[in-house]
Amino acid sequence: MAVAAWSQNTAYSVGVIRRPSTVPVDGLFFKCTTAGTSGSTEPVWNKSIGNTTTDNTVTWTAISSVYEDVSTLAPDAIIELFEMKLDSTLHGSSDTYRWHNGCNANVSGNIVFASQTYTRQPIEANGFSHTSTGTLPRPTLSISNATGVMTTLLLLVNETTTGNDLGGAEVRRVRTLKKYLDGESGADPNARFPTEVWEVDRKASENRQSVSFELAMKTDSPNARVPQRQLIGNICQWGYRSSECSYTGSNYWKADDTVASTLAQDVCGKRLDSCKLRFGANGNLPFGSFPTAGRTQ
Repeated sequence: MAVAAWSQNTAYSVGVIRRPSTVPVDGLFFKCTTAGTSGSTEPVWNKSIGNTTTDNTVTWTAISSVYEDVSTLAPDAIIELFEMKLDSTLHGSSDTYRWHNGCNANVSGNIVFASQTYTRQPIEANGFSHTSTGTLPRPTLSISNATGVMTTLLLLVNETTTGNDLGGAEVRRVRTLKKYLDGESGADPNARFPTEVWEVDRKASENRQSVSFELAMKTDSPNARVPQRQLIGNICQWGYRSSECSYTGSNYWKADDTVASTLAQDVCGKRLDSCKLRFGANGNLPFGSFPTAGRTQ
C-alpha cells in the first residue's frame, strides 16, 4: 500500500509514516517519533537517514523508503532501471531513453514505474559500488546492439557534435522493488532507493553485439574544474562600478592608483590596494578575487 502524503494541521501518532506532499525526497520516508499535530505549512525535511525534522509539535525521523522490505528474510525482487537523457546542445535532442534488463524479476516485457515505461533491453551494468578508500567509481554500462539501434543513435548524435558518441548524456540508475511497480497491488512511485545520477564520460567499445559506456560522477569529469571559477589571487574579476563592485563614489583614481580629477579618468587598477582606496583600508571590500590564493592562474 502506498504511503500517504503529509498533511497540515493533522494529529499524528508515533509510528505513522508519511512522505512529503510537495517535492518528493528521493529514497526517503519520514516516521513519526514524537506524537503531536503538524504545522500549517510543510516543514523543510531533513534528508539524512536517522536525522529528525521538527513539524510544530510533531517530530519526524528520516528512514529509507525500502528499508523494511530489503531487511526481511525474503525480500521482493529488486528491479534495476536505467534512464539516458540526451543534451540538445551536444546531441541535437533532449529525448530520454528508458530500459530495464528484466533479470531480477524475470520480466519478459516492458516495465512501468512512476508512470514511466522502461523497455526490455539486454543490459549489463557493473562497477557502481562505492568504497571508503581509493578513487570514485566509474561504472560500465553495456547495452545490446543486436538490432543496430545503438549504432543508429550514435550516428544521429554525432551529426550534431562530431565524435561525441553520447558523451555528456545523463544516466540515471533507478532501483525499486517489484511490489512497487505500476500495476502491482502495492504500487508506490515514491518507494525506491536513492536515484543515482551519472554522466557518460566516453564510449568504451562498440561492435555488432553491444555498445559499452564508461560512466562518471559529475564531480569526476576530467575536463571540469571544482570550483569552476578559477582561484585568481591578485586581479579583481568584477567589472568596475558594476553591481558586484558596487563602487559609486565621486572620488577618482587612475589605473596606477594616482588621483584622477574626472570620472572619465577613473580607472580601477584591479588590485587589492585599488579596492582599499575606494572603500577604505578597514572597510568591507567587495574584491572579486582570492588574495590568499598566492598565485595567478
